[in-house]
Amino acid sequence: MSNHNYDLHEETLDKTTQTFKALSDPTRVRILHLLFHKECSVNEIAKTLGLQQSTVSHQLRYLKQQRLIKCRRHKTTLYYSPEDHHIFHLLNQAIEHAKHI
Repeated sequence: MSNHNYDLHEETLDKTTQTFKALSDPTRVRILHLLFHKECSVNEIAKTLGLQQSTVSHQLRYLKQQRLIKCRRHKTTLYYSPEDHHIFHLLNQAIEHAKHI
Protein backbone atom coordinates (compact mmCIF):
# COMPACT_ATOMS: atom_id res chain seq x y z
CA MET A 1 0.00 0.00 0.00
CA SER A 2 1.39 3.40 -0.92
CA ASN A 3 1.94 6.24 1.55
CA HIS A 4 -0.49 9.09 0.84
CA ASN A 5 -0.40 12.71 1.97
CA TYR A 6 -3.36 12.05 4.24
CA ASP A 7 -1.51 9.40 6.24
CA LEU A 8 -0.41 10.65 9.65
CA HIS A 9 3.08 10.00 10.92
CA GLU A 10 2.93 8.07 14.20
CA GLU A 11 4.56 10.91 16.17
CA THR A 12 2.09 13.47 14.79
CA LEU A 13 -0.83 11.18 15.60
CA ASP A 14 0.43 10.73 19.17
CA LYS A 15 0.92 14.47 19.74
CA THR A 16 -2.53 15.20 18.31
CA THR A 17 -4.26 12.72 20.60
CA GLN A 18 -2.29 14.03 23.59
CA THR A 19 -3.53 17.54 22.78
CA PHE A 20 -7.15 16.37 22.76
CA LYS A 21 -6.51 14.48 25.99
CA ALA A 22 -5.22 17.72 27.56
CA LEU A 23 -8.38 19.51 26.41
CA SER A 24 -10.64 16.79 27.80
CA ASP A 25 -10.40 18.09 31.38
CA PRO A 26 -12.79 20.91 32.43
CA THR A 27 -10.27 22.50 34.79
CA ARG A 28 -7.59 22.63 32.10
CA VAL A 29 -10.08 24.12 29.63
CA ARG A 30 -11.00 26.82 32.15
CA ILE A 31 -7.33 27.61 32.79
CA LEU A 32 -6.47 27.76 29.09
CA HIS A 33 -9.50 29.93 28.37
CA LEU A 34 -8.39 32.38 31.06
CA LEU A 35 -4.79 32.41 29.82
CA PHE A 36 -5.93 33.25 26.30
CA HIS A 37 -7.41 36.44 27.72
CA LYS A 38 -4.49 37.44 29.95
CA GLU A 39 -1.17 36.27 31.34
CA CYS A 40 -1.61 35.09 34.94
CA SER A 41 0.27 33.78 37.94
CA VAL A 42 -0.82 30.65 39.81
CA ASN A 43 -2.42 32.82 42.51
CA GLU A 44 -4.34 34.89 39.95
CA ILE A 45 -5.64 31.77 38.23
CA ALA A 46 -6.68 30.19 41.55
CA LYS A 47 -8.45 33.34 42.70
CA THR A 48 -10.17 34.05 39.37
CA LEU A 49 -11.41 30.49 38.86
CA GLY A 50 -12.08 29.68 42.52
CA LEU A 51 -9.62 26.78 42.57
CA GLN A 52 -7.04 25.56 45.07
CA GLN A 53 -3.51 26.72 44.31
CA SER A 54 -2.27 23.12 44.39
CA THR A 55 -4.87 22.12 41.78
CA VAL A 56 -3.83 24.99 39.53
CA SER A 57 -0.12 24.18 39.92
CA HIS A 58 -0.74 20.53 39.04
CA GLN A 59 -2.74 21.42 35.92
CA LEU A 60 -0.22 24.05 34.81
CA ARG A 61 2.58 21.49 35.11
CA TYR A 62 0.59 19.11 32.88
CA LEU A 63 -0.21 21.82 30.31
CA LYS A 64 3.44 22.88 30.22
CA GLN A 65 4.57 19.27 29.67
CA GLN A 66 2.18 19.13 26.71
CA ARG A 67 3.73 22.40 25.43
CA LEU A 68 0.36 24.17 25.47
CA ILE A 69 1.55 26.94 27.80
CA LYS A 70 4.79 28.70 28.65
CA CYS A 71 5.91 30.71 31.64
CA ARG A 72 8.15 33.65 32.36
CA ARG A 73 9.62 34.71 35.67
CA HIS A 74 9.30 38.23 37.04
CA LYS A 75 11.20 38.49 40.33
CA THR A 76 9.81 35.55 42.35
CA THR A 77 6.56 35.05 40.42
CA LEU A 78 5.94 32.86 37.39
CA TYR A 79 3.44 34.14 34.82
CA TYR A 80 1.74 31.73 32.43
CA SER A 81 0.51 32.29 28.88
CA PRO A 82 -0.31 30.16 25.82
CA GLU A 83 2.63 28.60 23.99
CA ASP A 84 1.02 29.58 20.69
CA HIS A 85 -2.40 30.37 19.31
CA HIS A 86 -3.07 27.05 17.58
CA ILE A 87 -4.65 25.73 20.76
CA PHE A 88 -6.63 28.94 21.20
CA HIS A 89 -8.22 28.43 17.79
CA LEU A 90 -8.92 24.77 18.50
CA LEU A 91 -10.41 25.54 21.92
CA ASN A 92 -12.41 28.48 20.58
CA GLN A 93 -13.84 26.32 17.78
CA ALA A 94 -14.85 23.65 20.32
CA ILE A 95 -16.53 26.27 22.53
CA GLU A 96 -18.39 27.76 19.57
CA HIS A 97 -19.43 24.27 18.49
CA ALA A 98 -20.74 23.55 22.01
CA LYS A 99 -22.73 26.80 22.01
CA HIS A 100 -24.11 26.01 18.55
CA ILE A 101 -25.45 22.58 19.49
